[in-house]
Amino acid sequence: MNEIASPGQLRLAYLRWALVTVPVIVLLGFLSGQFANSGFGNRWFDALAKPALMPPGWAFGVAWTILYIAMALALAIVLHARGAKGRGLAITLFLVQFLLNLAWSPLFFRAHQVGNALILILVLFVLVALTAWLFSRIRRVAGWLLLPYLVWLAFASFLNYEINRLNPDAETLVAPALQTQI
Repeated sequence: MNEIASPGQLRLAYLRWALVTVPVIVLLGFLSGQFANSGFGNRWFDALAKPALMPPGWAFGVAWTILYIAMALALAIVLHARGAKGRGLAITLFLVQFLLNLAWSPLFFRAHQVGNALILILVLFVLVALTAWLFSRIRRVAGWLLLPYLVWLAFASFLNYEINRLNPDAETLVAPALQTQI
């Protein structure tokens, strides 16, 4: 049976990949943030001086959800492109950058390693740029889907740099105790 798949069958095969990649990537991103205590109520982070361009806290959850969905769709497109030249390398590089992405929040928010997190995010930026380039060689739209992620990483790198600059003692800063009123 050497039949060529119909366009509908091809869309269904892509959809199957997307139905796996989207929830997995969004869930892993969420779990990384939860483990790191990167959300509301992180007393250490609340005590840090922030740059003037710091977005409100809710914006990060919205941005990362959208970015994780775009990343997952890009991955699904490449996973669906069986036999494409460079597919294995592109998928491997995607997985490496994604693991580094998941490591950033615990490094920054949980371990309070602001300087090391800056190094990590700069490495991540380079790996995502390479991944986007490799993805675009397989399917152009897959590479384009990673561009908002790359732009956000550039902005996040700026924020990380500024927080590091504004808080030279961030790594040794002890979070203020909770105050209760009786």
